[in-house]
Amino acid sequence: MPPLGFLTIALGVLLAAAIALFVIKRRQLRALESLSDQLSGIDAGDAPERRVVVASESPRVTNAAAAVNKLLSRFDLRGQKLQERELLFQRLVESVHEAVLLHRETIIYANARFAAITGIAPKDLIGRKLHELVPDDYKDLVRENTRRRLAGEPSAERYEVELVGAQGQVSRLELAGALVDLQGDPMLLITAVEMLPRRLSAAPDQERSRALATLQSIGEGVITTDKRGRIDYMNEAAETLTGSTSMQSVGKSLEDIVTLVDEGDRKLIADPVRQCLSSGVRVSLGRKALLLARTSGEEYSVELGVTPLRNPHQELVGAVVVLRDVTEQRGLARQMSYQASHDALTGLVNRREFERRLQEALEGARTEQVTHVLCYLDLDRFKVVNDSCGHMAGDGMLREVAALLKDAVRDSDTVARIGGDEFGMLLVGCPLEKARQIADDVCRAVNDYRFVWKDKIFNIGVSVGLVEIGAESGTLEEVMGAADSAGYVAKQQGNHVHVYSLRDEAVARHRGEIHWLQKLQYALKENRFELYSQAIVPANAHSLDGPAFEVLVRLKDDNGQHVSPTEFLRAAERYRLMSLVDRWVVQTALAALGRGVFKLPPERSVAINISGQT
Repeated sequence: MPPLGFLTIALGVLLAAAIALFVIKRRQLRALESLSDQLSGIDAGDAPERRVVVASESPRVTNAAAAVNKLLSRFDLRGQKLQERELLFQRLVESVHEAVLLHRETIIYANARFAAITGIAPKDLIGRKLHELVPDDYKDLVRENTRRRLAGEPSAERYEVELVGAQGQVSRLELAGALVDLQGDPMLLITAVEMLPRRLSAAPDQERSRALATLQSIGEGVITTDKRGRIDYMNEAAETLTGSTSMQSVGKSLEDIVTLVDEGDRKLIADPVRQCLSSGVRVSLGRKALLLARTSGEEYSVELGVTPLRNPHQELVGAVVVLRDVTEQRGLARQMSYQASHDALTGLVNRREFERRLQEALEGARTEQVTHVLCYLDLDRFKVVNDSCGHMAGDGMLREVAALLKDAVRDSDTVARIGGDEFGMLLVGCPLEKARQIADDVCRAVNDYRFVWKDKIFNIGVSVGLVEIGAESGTLEEVMGAADSAGYVAKQQGNHVHVYSLRDEAVARHRGEIHWLQKLQYALKENRFELYSQAIVPANAHSLDGPAFEVLVRLKDDNGQHVSPTEFLRAAERYRLMSLVDRWVVQTALAALGRGVFKLPPERSVAINISGQT
């Protein structure tokens, strides 16, 4: 065959093959277009059934159609199950007594019960926000609680709100929320239980409103919590004490908003709400708590009690906290206690408080095997200041000396004014050698001190008697007497500091007077003196004026025998107790005259002897 003829035949075969391929591709394309049209109809819901039918001889097209039908079948099954679950959910929430809604940014579902409470159709509730359905007083509470729940932050498990319906009706609801996952989106499932049905008469509403108004107006702070200790209510007084608003506090624990410490040592106090909820019994902090508000930084002395809350089935559902501000009362109590235990002139501890602390030190020395030192201080030449410049000058000097003594010891030690110009120091846990050094330093400081009053300058001194307190020490009176005798020896010997010793000859020489000193102190304390009257007979028997009698003081010894006045009055003058004895005599004599114990004739007077020292 010639080459040209062969070429013509080859071209014809290729053309026929191309035409055949084109026809096949076109048929496949038409089949794919049919498949696409059927899928569009299924998606639009126009197809009579959810499957595709393709007439094609191409295995690829028929395989694709089969795969699509299989996928559609799975979608149909999954959709059917989803519809069944949604239907089951709807049936469940429609059958329960509680009102139920789903809330994301807005309400996306509400059951018939919720719609009935609000008087709004379910379809009209969808798209609204829950806080739009409550009064202004509750909007912030609902908005914040919803936000916290959706964010997974701590919030109250349950809380009460009022809800305003379509017709203006008000219902009291208890809301509870739980975070759920619906088709991959976090949503809030909220249940609502009607606490006070709106169909009831207005009287219970008024009673409840009155109760709420009472809680807001009382002076005590009231806080309620759920069973986990999360705050769900707080009245205005509690807001003031804690420095946090109710909105800021809901969902938090008490220790999140305040710190409780012991008023004495400022140690932290364990959360009383947790204690109450764990034990199921009332917890009271009594009068020792100090409340520190975290937000404002204010401090309040409070009385705090926590009582468990139980439902009618006696199940623990929460706790109620009552706070009472007692800052002013405790301040007054502290002031009164201070005044009762401190000297008004110098601000130092007074004799009564000093003796109380000394008694504690004596008991501690016996039980704990520790030693202390008692110092008795007597100022020299104080009378010169008083006599030359008056009591105001003397008082001013005593205040300055008190400050000087206070600076010479530790904060743990005690400095007291125990007499007119007499001071005491209790050096706790101090060795005798160290106490002697402190006493020497005090003497030097007082000797170097100069008191200036107007145009006059005074220098004074001090005598110090020391007594070591240990397990073998005697009674308080014996220790005080020993310190006083050591101070007397220090003054007499002129060495300013003297340590008491039973072997001290100087003390032994004055033991008799020291004995009387102790008896006088005891007689004054226990009211052991007696008064007698002695008639005064005028030289002129016809004289009817002047004193009718004089009052005399007597003292009995341990055997009941009267002691000669010269014996105890000499010791009283030496140890400057005569002013106390004279005060007792005057007060008792006037009281006896008032009661008629002493009969005073008309127009006559009575004579009471007063010592020159007084």
